[in-house]
Amino acid sequence: MSTDTNSGPTEKTEFVRAPSVRSIVDIATLFGILGAFALIITAIVLGGSPYAFIDIPSICIVIGGTFGITIACYSFRDVGTAFAIVMSTVFYHTRNPSSAALHVLQLAELSRRKGLLAMEPYVPRLMNEEMLHKGLKMLLDGSSGDEIERIMQGEMQAAARRHTRTVGVLRKAAEISPAMGLIGTLVGLVQMLGNLSDPSTIGPSMAVALLTTFYGAVMANMVFSPLASKLERNTSEDALINQIHVMAATSIGRHENPRRLEMLLNTILPPDQRIEYFG
Repeated sequence: MSTDTNSGPTEKTEFVRAPSVRSIVDIATLFGILGAFALIITAIVLGGSPYAFIDIPSICIVIGGTFGITIACYSFRDVGTAFAIVMSTVFYHTRNPSSAALHVLQLAELSRRKGLLAMEPYVPRLMNEEMLHKGLKMLLDGSSGDEIERIMQGEMQAAARRHTRTVGVLRKAAEISPAMGLIGTLVGLVQMLGNLSDPSTIGPSMAVALLTTFYGAVMANMVFSPLASKLERNTSEDALINQIHVMAATSIGRHENPRRLEMLLNTILPPDQRIEYFG
């Protein structure tokens, strides 16, 4: 359970320090995906020539076909946005819900003791926290608590839809890539059966037939599906932080007691991350 060890409210609000936000590499994602690829490559090398698993026509069918059909299902913009958001699953900002809750309680107490304008020096320091930054700016501009809640809830829903669409793009790509592998297999078999009189064409045709299935299975189960699952997890964490910021800005705008805000925040925080700021 996270606690604040300062001795009193006055000391706690003399200087409101924003929780640190660091961009780090998600080791779990990189280790999982790259480790799985490394094991497969090791098995290929130990089993024979790795060049036997490289076939340009198969790569074109699976990778080109997967991206082409995914774009057809969505749009260039959706796929581009998905790529940018996927990069954030590897290079992401670490944020702790308990630290975020303590931070907004400090701001709420500062506002209650000294007025809304006392928060003005802190707003420029919150550029990394887009939702909180926007909420406090609206407060300083004179927006009411109800208006802030309505606008920020709309922002949260828009962000959730954007992430949901990206997950849909990844899931669709994971669904299409094995199908493209199957299509490549059929192409290779047709080529082989159509040229049985020429033994020299049987090997390349069989390579296309088998490797497209292999590439499709690898892309679906080792790239697209894991990234979709990680993005869903990160989206859930971001939604919790954003909800904390929305509740804080709304509570401050309604001039509510910070103790009530603490109680409300603890209702959405996981049990092991609940706070005792005024306790």
